[in-house]
Amino acid sequence: MTEVLFYHLQQQPLEAVLPTLLQKTLERGWRAVIQVTTEERLSALDDHLWTFTDESFLPHGTDREAHAADQPILITLSGVNPNGASIRFLVEGADLPEDMAAYQRLAILFDGNDIQALAFARDQWRAVKEGGHDATYWQQDESGRWQRKA
Repeated sequence: MTEVLFYHLQQQPLEAVLPTLLQKTLERGWRAVIQVTTEERLSALDDHLWTFTDESFLPHGTDREAHAADQPILITLSGVNPNGASIRFLVEGADLPEDMAAYQRLAILFDGNDIQALAFARDQWRAVKEGGHDATYWQQDESGRWQRKA
């Protein structure tokens, strides 16, 4: 059964949180796919993952590239999994995948300061629970550390 994690972003933006989660994903030997909903976000994340720190980068590509299936991290607008990812990250309100069982883990990151994002995440929570999946809810404390809330 797919483990589903909801990350309620309040203290840090997506650009600060996602690279850390992706580093942990690669350390486990997993491949990742990141689903976004706009071309602008796809391009911004593509650029950001190359430059998020001066000391390192995250090897990745987009599904627009010829060798997308070879990428350890793939950014996409679609619901497909061309790189055989074990974990799927959903950002900016991307829909739940139809094939949730194809993943070991699904991570939903949403902006806790956006009322629409909160409402959408609540709907996704209900859908995940009704689907019989294990779901956990994580919220950042004042220092930016993740605390399991549900």
